[in-house]
Amino acid sequence: MFFFSGLPCFAQKGVTLGGTIRDAGTGESLIGATVKLTDGSIATVKSNNYGYFALSKPAGKYTLTVSFVGYTTYSKSIELKKNEQIDVQLVALNTLSEVLVKATDRKNEHVKSAQMDLQQIDMKTLNTIPVLLGEKDILKTIQLLPGIKAAGEGNTGFYVRGGAADQNLILLDEAVVYNSSHLLGFFSTFNADAIKDVSLYKGGMPAQYGGRLSSVLDVKMDDGNSKEYKFQGGIGLIASRIKIEGPIVKDKGSFMVSFRRTYLDLFLKASKDTTISGSTLNFYDVNAKFNYRLGDKTVIYLSGYFGRDNIGVKDLFNNNWGNATTTLRLNHIFNSKLFSNTSLIYNNYNYTVKLLNNANDFTAKSFIRDFNLKQDFESFNNKHLLKFGINATHHRISPIGLESPKTSQINSLSQEKRYGLETAAYISDEWSAAKNINVIYGLRLSGFWLLGPGNFKSYDAAGNTVKTDKIGSGRIYKNYINLQPRFSISYLLNEENSLKFSYNRNSQNIHILTNSNSSSPTDQYVLSSNNIKPEIADQLAFGYFKNLSENKYELSAEVYYKWLQNQIDYKNAAQLIANSDVESELLYGKGRAYGLELFFKKKFGKLNGWFGYTLSRTERRFAALNNDRYFPARQDRTHDLSFVGIYNLSKRWTFSSSLIYGTGNAVTYPAGKYVVNKQSYFYYTERNAGRMPYTMRLDLSATLEGKNTGKFHSSWNFGIYNALARKNPYSIDFINDPQNPKKIVAEQTSLFGIIPSITWNFKF
Repeated sequence: MFFFSGLPCFAQKGVTLGGTIRDAGTGESLIGATVKLTDGSIATVKSNNYGYFALSKPAGKYTLTVSFVGYTTYSKSIELKKNEQIDVQLVALNTLSEVLVKATDRKNEHVKSAQMDLQQIDMKTLNTIPVLLGEKDILKTIQLLPGIKAAGEGNTGFYVRGGAADQNLILLDEAVVYNSSHLLGFFSTFNADAIKDVSLYKGGMPAQYGGRLSSVLDVKMDDGNSKEYKFQGGIGLIASRIKIEGPIVKDKGSFMVSFRRTYLDLFLKASKDTTISGSTLNFYDVNAKFNYRLGDKTVIYLSGYFGRDNIGVKDLFNNNWGNATTTLRLNHIFNSKLFSNTSLIYNNYNYTVKLLNNANDFTAKSFIRDFNLKQDFESFNNKHLLKFGINATHHRISPIGLESPKTSQINSLSQEKRYGLETAAYISDEWSAAKNINVIYGLRLSGFWLLGPGNFKSYDAAGNTVKTDKIGSGRIYKNYINLQPRFSISYLLNEENSLKFSYNRNSQNIHILTNSNSSSPTDQYVLSSNNIKPEIADQLAFGYFKNLSENKYELSAEVYYKWLQNQIDYKNAAQLIANSDVESELLYGKGRAYGLELFFKKKFGKLNGWFGYTLSRTERRFAALNNDRYFPARQDRTHDLSFVGIYNLSKRWTFSSSLIYGTGNAVTYPAGKYVVNKQSYFYYTERNAGRMPYTMRLDLSATLEGKNTGKFHSSWNFGIYNALARKNPYSIDFINDPQNPKKIVAEQTSLFGIIPSITWNFKF
């Protein structure tokens, strides 16, 4: 009620100019366009996530300038007498040279903005970076940035500044994506053809985001072309994709539908090997979005994602899992100073595992479903951008349950569903405090309520049940309230140098229980409870930021320190799958993460790219492990280094490469073994006391643009993954030496050698 009792007022005599920035050729809204009003002094703002902007100045004559990288700059003389609305359409540039000239005119937010730890992915750059099997991949591209570590060789999972994989909030048009990978992590759920904007916050999260400790990956889909119908797609070695977009009503509404599917299973069907000819190995995903303008001040959006994986071996097993999300949004401009976004969001992640064995056949199922209602406001003033809102999410989780026929030796297991209500209210202000000082400060108040019906157990330190509470439907069993302050400030030493500082607190009430290094289809989700407390992270960061040669180069150095509370680990030999008392297997402790990140980027020119380096430590501490001493978390890697180079040889040929190096992850190795009834068992002592071998990989790519033939355009992309043919470690198993059973030997598994790829892309 407090947040809606009234808007804070910032006294200033003046008028406000508001409007929307769009692409003149497609009608797409442009996120982050720079808008200036000049009359000797300059007022500058950025268009928001829906292309809307507003800024205030005293009544008078001004020059309005709007710029965006890759577009011609819009300039117009205007006279402000009262609050006004203006819509601006920018024309896209067609040649690289024009981009180079105009792009340097844009003031770089890298130095001036108070926002720390933000990385924005350029979709054009994404198209040229070499990746596994030539499939453009957002998640693999962000792994090339400092502070972000890959969960494994070829894997889309990632860790950010010492956080676990489940501590990343991944959003697609505001809907949470619980499992962001296809084919056990080798491909991401995001079809790059359908994506307009990607923003990654590495800890300095604005107050409107919450629910995870480490990062926010905010992905937004294309709105669709409101001017004319367009088609584009691609055909690769393992997958093909097609995208269709066009107007519903020209200049008033548009749609976009994108479809992608692999066809590895077609090769399996053609195999002469009868053991695999009936197997399945495929995934598909569909992105769809529709929007329509209900007048000059209101736009309605409907977007959805639907994806599914199917992996099975004939007569042995069949697994399938997938995400479904739907977002209904209403944008409304109350006046030039107040912008509103209302969202109703549904998401469902579920999986089914079937074991096809006459003696031990069973079916395991699980799901997590959310309904989320959000209301966000933005209030504009010359020196302030006020954001505030509320949201409420109802969680329903069905833990892994087993269904088996009477002939099976596996017993059926039914587990209780869990229900929770997660709410939040936030307020933040982006304030130009002085000519050389910019501040973002805010507060997020989150609440979590664990709801009935259900039987809730409490456990002692040994995992024994102490008591059981039976709670009726809709009743509150446990609740937690957390206040999360957010603060960032930048101090400009001059136009090309700045210092920045940030402090953020985040809490998390939904947790993944898994023993794997990255996201798995059978990950088990649990809510905070009487046993599991909300995870909490406090992070401090300090950085130096510099621009060179009229913003052609960016340089930054950041240090951070993160404190983690209520971290979760597992007892030795813990049973996590299909365990109705899974909370009895958990340990609770604390953690810390700290490091240095260096980043150098060349933004424009024939040769561009970046260099990133991270020096870091990530540690955990649990009373029952390693004698209550800090030990490396499994995602701890001391050194991570990446080079990305892109060379535009000509208008038709572009070459790129990426080189990565990373210290091996922490891992638990056996300290010995013992034999019972001629069966060997390994003995483990300290958790994560060993190291995997280091990882190094060089990837190469070349893109050939086809000749323009009217409205049809095509290109060829050639790639080589792991050009050095290095056998990078995927896993290490310990087995008895076949030559001497008394000895233990380590056996390394490597997935990829040199893998070539070729993809044909087209649009018309």
